[in-house]
Amino acid sequence: MRIQPDIIRQFNEQAHEEHHRKLNALQHMRNNANELEHVIQKLMAMQIAIPSWALGTGGTRFGRFAGGGEPRSLEEKLEDIGLLHALNGNSGAVSLHIPWDIPENYEAIRSLAAELNIKFDAVNSNTFQDQVGQPHSYKFGSLADYSKEVRAQAVAHNIEVIRHGEALGSKSITVWLADGSSFPGQQSFRRSFEYTLDSLQQIYAHLPDDWRMFVEYKPYEPNFYSTVIQDWGSSFLLASKLGKKAYSLVDLGHHLPNTNIEQIVSGLMMEGKLGGFHFNDSKYGDDDLTVGSIKPYQLYLIFLELVEGMESEDFAWMIDASHNIKDPLEDLLQSVEAILIAYAQALLIDKEALKKAQEEKDVSLCQEILQDAFRTDVRPLLAEARLRKQAALYPLKLYRKLQVREQLIESRGSEVAATGL
Repeated sequence: MRIQPDIIRQFNEQAHEEHHRKLNALQHMRNNANELEHVIQKLMAMQIAIPSWALGTGGTRFGRFAGGGEPRSLEEKLEDIGLLHALNGNSGAVSLHIPWDIPENYEAIRSLAAELNIKFDAVNSNTFQDQVGQPHSYKFGSLADYSKEVRAQAVAHNIEVIRHGEALGSKSITVWLADGSSFPGQQSFRRSFEYTLDSLQQIYAHLPDDWRMFVEYKPYEPNFYSTVIQDWGSSFLLASKLGKKAYSLVDLGHHLPNTNIEQIVSGLMMEGKLGGFHFNDSKYGDDDLTVGSIKPYQLYLIFLELVEGMESEDFAWMIDASHNIKDPLEDLLQSVEAILIAYAQALLIDKEALKKAQEEKDVSLCQEILQDAFRTDVRPLLAEARLRKQAALYPLKLYRKLQVREQLIESRGSEVAATGL
């Protein structure tokens, strides 16, 4: 399904008066036209990748409840991302998960993506699941497994993923390992780490010159006693040993409760080793909830650290959430909105005033400066950025008005489950 530009234009014309009333109120409150124009320009340039596995309903350990109208092929997944991008103007990239989404025809897929104005972001390998027909199991590990044959199989898979990415025009690979142990004494921490480093070095050697490798970390799950790449420190250590094309990747759900993620972000940026983000939200653990639904202030504080580095670094942005009970497309629209809100709020910070308050040790003023920007309703700036890009002023409202999910169910069926899930 595709939304024609005329439909969006008519919707925007009907919402035009409401939008300008809100925008004018914000302009009057901030009284700094240059500041707001700067934010709008930054919002227009922001693109957040949609992972190919996020277009269908996710699941829990107890079950999966498909919502109907889910994409049955990679082509339909791209169509859904194109639909999102048409609505918000900020979803112009896709991140493929291999082997869930191996193209049958590279040229046709690249042509379809170009038609939808979608670029290929990082490709993702999968050694946390056994695939049909593979000779060796990943039950006890992959890149860190004690078996040389298992490690070789996992390395070969990652090299194959790079080749798929090259054929599509991607420029990076994300490696996340489930490797670890569930019981003390099951594995040697040191040997597992050394095996992982050796495996990653073999993969790194096959990176094209203009590619990057993102090393993701996670403290627990599916193993509960130890994870080989358990935190930012182990990821940073591996990335540093691998070379200048390797970076750490931060998933907002991959931290123990109350971890100061914004401080981690600052440290990795300082060392030039922050590669990108997987956005989601969390209450208890790796919940993969809608971005900004639980901890919007933390997301804002993270962007406070990011905005300075974003002037000179090319970070990879991707949503990594599990849509268990919500319409996946609605959830993704909400997630992109939350990311842009936090970004816009961070851009409103008076950096010089904050620096001066910090140097004068005025703790109360520091808090006021931060919270003044956070409490500013920046949604009119997001809407203005979308309007200038000929996207919808209010994406979710138009999505529901057009009854997109109902149309997808009518064309694809109510019982279909998305490929790869």
